[in-house]
Amino acid sequence: MAQPAWRTRRTQILILVVVCVGLLVSIGLLSLSIGTPRLSLHDLWIIAAGGGTLLSRVVVTQLRLPRLVLALLAGAMLALSGGLLQGALLNALAGPELLGVTAGATVVVAAITILHLPVALAIIPWLALSGGLISGSIVTLMIRQVKEPVRLVLTGAALTALLNASVIILMSLGSQNDISLLFLFLVGSLANRTWAHVNIVLPWAAVCIPLALLCARPLNVLQLGDDIAQGLGLPVFRVRLLILVLSTGLVAAVVAVCGPISFIALLAPHLTRRLLQTSDAHVVLPCSILIGAVLLSGAVLLARQAFDPQEIPVGVWTTLLGGPGLLFLLRRLEMARGSP
Repeated sequence: MAQPAWRTRRTQILILVVVCVGLLVSIGLLSLSIGTPRLSLHDLWIIAAGGGTLLSRVVVTQLRLPRLVLALLAGAMLALSGGLLQGALLNALAGPELLGVTAGATVVVAAITILHLPVALAIIPWLALSGGLISGSIVTLMIRQVKEPVRLVLTGAALTALLNASVIILMSLGSQNDISLLFLFLVGSLANRTWAHVNIVLPWAAVCIPLALLCARPLNVLQLGDDIAQGLGLPVFRVRLLILVLSTGLVAAVVAVCGPISFIALLAPHLTRRLLQTSDAHVVLPCSILIGAVLLSGAVLLARQAFDPQEIPVGVWTTLLGGPGLLFLLRRLEMARGSP
């Protein structure tokens, strides 16, 4: 006798959660042990108990562990941001990097860096939030009457190109040291991040993630269409505005600390929906958090070790892996519309 659909879905979710947790544990242990000095699991256990050499304790607790925690937080926040935007705009290609949100936040941080503005590190995410909101709002308002994914990509790409040109202009005003520092930021990197950077992102994650998960029910209502959602009493415009603010807040904190890391927000929700065969936001949003954390923490580990001792910024790896994913999604959407 066939199992009920709800029981099959619950089993799929359980399997996904177990696999993701297993991958996160494996990636975490590798991230803490691989490198110079190379540590065994026994060494990590001794350090966790307060022992070990001074060098090994400093390397693990002050260098490797904060980078790992930051990768988990940033991956979860980016994935959740993508899930919110895709659900709110009913657009499979909605994402902060394609809506100009990431580029808007990047321009603000680049201006602070190049112009040496006296801004405290804790204030930068708030300023990045304003830049991301402005650019994201422009794209959203321009496409609000058009549901075609390709139109979204073209509009977002045009605005992103303008914002990237602004960054280049800013770079021409900076010194060689400014340009070198900004280059590492623009490609997205978690190198040399410390607990101070984690402490910047953590409050944003603590506030925005629970609020975003509470948006699951209105996101499910929005999937019925604007007219039906309005008929059910959902204030569509205000909900979309709230979701845009939440999504931008998640991205702004990550951009302020790590730079623009592409495609995690776009691909994590898609992988979740594809693996679980559901668009229920109550399932997609929390599972996207796990998949996003796996993707970014794995990419950070790859960035560290692929060409050791040279480290390629993690944003390069996410782009190399996410670019083909975007092309695949575009192809699937064209095929769904009946194109040859």
